[in-house]
Amino acid sequence: MDTDNPGQATVEAVTAKGATAANNWCLIESDPGVFTEMISGFGCTGAQVEEIWSMNADAFRHLEPIHGLIFLFKWLDNMPAGRVVTDRSDIFFARQVVTNACATQALICLLLNLQHEDIDLGPILSELKIFCQDLCPESRGQCLAKEEKIRKVHNSFARPELFVVEDSADSEDVDCYHFVGFMPIKGKLYELDGMKEGPIELGEIGQQQNWLDVVRPIIEERMKRYSVGEIHFNLMALVSDRQRCYERQIQMLVELSSPLSYADCQAEIATLIYFVKLEKEKKRRYRKENNRRRHNYLPFIVELLKQLGETGQLMAICDKAKDRSCPSKSNKDAMDQQPQ
Repeated sequence: MDTDNPGQATVEAVTAKGATAANNWCLIESDPGVFTEMISGFGCTGAQVEEIWSMNADAFRHLEPIHGLIFLFKWLDNMPAGRVVTDRSDIFFARQVVTNACATQALICLLLNLQHEDIDLGPILSELKIFCQDLCPESRGQCLAKEEKIRKVHNSFARPELFVVEDSADSEDVDCYHFVGFMPIKGKLYELDGMKEGPIELGEIGQQQNWLDVVRPIIEERMKRYSVGEIHFNLMALVSDRQRCYERQIQMLVELSSPLSYADCQAEIATLIYFVKLEKEKKRRYRKENNRRRHNYLPFIVELLKQLGETGQLMAICDKAKDRSCPSKSNKDAMDQQPQ
């Protein structure tokens, strides 16, 4: 469920051909480690991204508070699922005007509409929000596209290409994938899709209602529009920094009186310390994976192929790979060689 498949592309790569070389944005993999590091790169603290593996309510509950959702899906040029709002200047919404920016666009639109004590936007995003406050969505999109610091963070995840593939003139057969955001804003659920004219109002959220109970059926219904067997979906949650949350709970148990017994309190602290350890390990894993994403393996591959060729091993390996790729042919040849 990522956008790196050679047969896939983001929708704006097909519809927005006007980006110049100095204006290019790379494709972004739909991975929580990538999005979490982008948040940090923007200068924002107190937030991270987690992957949602199931639409079951329990899959969401242990991550709360969930501030927003990022949904990757195969784009179809359908009518909006709700009313497109064009008169809400208090909602930060930017039109997408450059190729391949939908991942960062969805993430930033969620962050700039977020007001939570856990989250500090930092100077880059705060200044962008203030500067764009009185602009229309199209102008906001232009400002976002020209924000060099944000583009630099986005493009830090560009993978070195082994080969340069020319764009096909015929884009009808290309699968287009797109990121959008969902979040509650002032008692209503909105979809933030940079390809639309404005935020899409999807429904009311009751005073005692969890917004996730409203959005889950909408996402499930959208997934049902596709053919049976379609699995190219990815759902991620924008949440508060889990490590900070656990450390704050530990501090409260240590410093404040608790209704728990001493033994239960110590057991709870031990559990939270273990969760903090898991979060630290996860962040280390994210850093390692992202370093590998950025690393240029081409010199190593070229040298390996060169050495295999010089030692006479390359052709044998190629023949073996061909046999593995065509098992049915190999089985048929083996059957033909058996005595009758």
